[in-house]
Amino acid sequence: MKIVGIIPARRGSKGIRNKNIVNLCGKPLIYYTIKEALKSKVIDKLIVSTDSEKIAKLAKSFGAEVPFIRPKELATDDAKGIDVILHAMNWFESRGEIFDAVLVLQPTSPLRSHEDIIKAVEVFLEKKANAVVSVCEVEHHPLWANVLPDDKSMDNFIRKEIRNKNRQELPKYYRLNGAIYLARWNYLKNYKDWFHHKCYALIMPQERSVDIDSEVDLAVAEYFLKKWGRCYED
Repeated sequence: MKIVGIIPARRGSKGIRNKNIVNLCGKPLIYYTIKEALKSKVIDKLIVSTDSEKIAKLAKSFGAEVPFIRPKELATDDAKGIDVILHAMNWFESRGEIFDAVLVLQPTSPLRSHEDIIKAVEVFLEKKANAVVSVCEVEHHPLWANVLPDDKSMDNFIRKEIRNKNRQELPKYYRLNGAIYLARWNYLKNYKDWFHHKCYALIMPQERSVDIDSEVDLAVAEYFLKKWGRCYED
């Protein structure tokens, strides 16, 4: 099976300025995703889709390819992620480059390991899946959450049947963690969706599921990188 890895990394961001190349433990954020992707040895070609020459230069220095600069209309806050991936796929097809599957790795998941990437491919093959998407168990159980009315009344905020139950008694809930998206080429081209049919979960631990969106997330990620001895690696 021939896999192309795509790392989408645009210039702009809302929460953190230049988020995709913000310093994390001595390296630009995107470094960690490129390094673990290459270390996995399951990707035949690894590219970065970016609208930034600066990000492109850094990505190349870390070992990824940047075969094109992403169009500006696909680098706005309103641009859809799937359109960015389809643009890259169409670029390859127009040049006769054929792949069996697409692996999308967002740079905002710096704690994802090469073992996670390998496991995603293993699940993909074992399940004969059309897609594999990474998830982790939720940090706060959704059955203990609800909307509030204008007067902030909490009458019946929690359903009666679960009010006195411990977390261990409730069903496990999972959330998308944004770390890994893997799909068959034709499946993604046809449906433009990861979850259409025969999509399976790769369950990752919460500590490797940090998604960088704020300074707090950066601090948490730096804590774990230091704990694991992965800071300032060459």
